Amino acid sequence: MTKMYFVNPLSNLENSHSLPALRIFLSLCFLALGLSSAHAQRRMPDDSKGLIAHDPVMIKQDSVYYLFMTHGGIAKSTDLENWTRIQSAPRDLKWVTDDIVPGHRGGFWAPDIQYYDGLYYLYYSPSAFGKNTSAIGVMTNKTLHQDSPDYQWEDQGMIVQSIPGRDYWNAIDANVIFVEEEAGKTVGWLSFGSFWGGLKLVKLGPDMKSVAEPQEWYSIAQRENGTAIEAPFIYYRDGYYYQFASIDYCCRGLESTYKTIVGRSKDVRGPYLDKSETPMTKGGGELIVGETDQYVAVGHCSVYDFDGKTYFVAHGYDKEDDGKSKLVIKEIQWDAEGWPVLNF
Repeated sequence: MTKMYFVNPLSNLENSHSLPALRIFLSLCFLALGLSSAHAQRRMPDDSKGLIAHDPVMIKQDSVYYLFMTHGGIAKSTDLENWTRIQSAPRDLKWVTDDIVPGHRGGFWAPDIQYYDGLYYLYYSPSAFGKNTSAIGVMTNKTLHQDSPDYQWEDQGMIVQSIPGRDYWNAIDANVIFVEEEAGKTVGWLSFGSFWGGLKLVKLGPDMKSVAEPQEWYSIAQRENGTAIEAPFIYYRDGYYYQFASIDYCCRGLESTYKTIVGRSKDVRGPYLDKSETPMTKGGGELIVGETDQYVAVGHCSVYDFDGKTYFVAHGYDKEDDGKSKLVIKEIQWDAEGWPVLNF
């Protein structure tokens, strides 16, 4: 396991060869999502050819599935096929000052939704163009049913922050997994990361909204010949922790090259290995989907168990709709060795 500490300064980002590519990448993401103008923020997406979604995560309350997306969008469904957009999550994040994310205009990227001890936790990432000037925060709610008198998001503020020149990692694309230790204690682990030095893992405190003390940080995935890796999602099944991640480039419409890879480990802290036992920290990772007949690229996934089935939830760039980013939900099958298989 590769251990790292938040308190240690790392290489100066301004000398990184990855910065120009990432600056273009992030700019294209914002343009594709229509986040760069107030007019685009008010316009509802045209879902007539499939739900337009980016970085989708999902949870089920009672008989209703709720989908959360980049920039705070929420949709609901009772059958995983027909989705209705509802009121978005709060976009006005009071704690995001210019000292944290200069010029922040509201909203957030790549959420994660979890349920723990009677509360729903929505982890999210405000960030800035082309820099690792980013942070991960969390808001909580007693219910996701918007017609309930208990429906009220309460922002709990920042958990972790990345700072250019200090940190060679980026505090976006959060995912939390709850691990029950032998003593019966539940521990939350926050994985995150996009480009720069790859994907990281940090132990959360008992409140699930702060970093545990003493701090425990680990590197869990990195590209050997490039920095284009992001969006970790850790899923547990039959004694293994599976780390799903996305490589190459999203947000370029029909020119997108996004792919989804996976590795697994007996320990949530890693090392995560592919079928050839190459660690994901050394460029390993088993490809499970890239281009398909319908999508030019598929990535930024989450994985869930519902009603005895395991579902892969992601976004794909639709070949038949000018490369627009669409919601993708597929059932995962498992091969004889316990590796996930997707059929598109």
